[in-house]
Amino acid sequence: MENYDALLLVSFGGPERAEDIIPFLENVTRGRGIPQERLRIVAEHYVHLGGRSPLNDQNRALIAALRRDFDGHGLHLPIFFGNRNWAPLLVDAVAEMKDAGVKRALAFLTSAYSSYSGCRQYRGDIEQARGAVGGAPLIEPLRRFFNHPGFVEASIERVQAAWDQLGTALDPHRRAAARLVFTAHSIPRSMASTSDYELQLRATAALIAERIGHPHWDLVWQSRSGPPQIPWLEPDILDHVRALRARGTPGLVIAPIGFLSDHVEVLYDLDVEARRLCQELGLSMVRAGTVGTHPRFVDTIRELVLERLQGDPPRSLGPLPPSPQVCAPGCCPAPERPARGAHPLPSSTPPTGAP
Repeated sequence: MENYDALLLVSFGGPERAEDIIPFLENVTRGRGIPQERLRIVAEHYVHLGGRSPLNDQNRALIAALRRDFDGHGLHLPIFFGNRNWAPLLVDAVAEMKDAGVKRALAFLTSAYSSYSGCRQYRGDIEQARGAVGGAPLIEPLRRFFNHPGFVEASIERVQAAWDQLGTALDPHRRAAARLVFTAHSIPRSMASTSDYELQLRATAALIAERIGHPHWDLVWQSRSGPPQIPWLEPDILDHVRALRARGTPGLVIAPIGFLSDHVEVLYDLDVEARRLCQELGLSMVRAGTVGTHPRFVDTIRELVLERLQGDPPRSLGPLPPSPQVCAPGCCPAPERPARGAHPLPSSTPPTGAP
């Protein structure tokens, strides 16, 4: 049993005003020589969706749901919110925690899976923020939760709802030939080879497909943002849709299990680009929701906190064990960076958009 006096929710960040889109993208890509024309291409994704990112609002909704849940279970931890790349910034959240008298906090990182961009980079940013605040509290991240029962069950409910909706567009025979297509943020193969990112995603996808009772599923990738000469995980969702059409697949459910909320990469890459392609090809498509503020996902976060506060045993589903409470020193190392001037492809969160 350990003593902690706060929870910090740590996310990627996103602009909430149109005039902040380019400064946000410049902040994400600082030091990498990305030309302005590339950033303007990505900025159009935000403009298309109303000129702002919904991510901060989604995180605030999650914090509000957590507050209600914590209070209902007698867990009276204050909850703070800080982003890696845009306001509210981590350094400001750490300063706020210090001023509130916080001494030792837990951190919930908004990524379920292990990788450099989804875990270790967040940890490094937390330590950088702490270093900028004299007398900062200790901040210890919670474990990865890809196979926690609550996260898996929330994902199953989202995918089941989408699968049922596909049944209104396809007769039972054609729906039986449809595909479940799970997506996650693509990462460089060099990053994937030094983490369990792909292994964990496949384990979660298999659990969901088994519970849905549909054996025809695929794991594919979206939101690639790296230079073309650097190998990334493939196939891309759009290439996969074309391949499914060529094979005569009548329809698909796209389930973005690599993401926790319906932010810009989900909304643009799937609801705009993938949907438009499916319509052009005559494929029935339904996109499953992310876990968002699903009650079982909120339960998951509380249970992760109680593992540390009360020593509750970690829970998991499937063949992989629970992730360790503390990462090994050398796990998920940073990938090699491309040379300056090796410009990334357009993406909603270039060039290392975290899952």
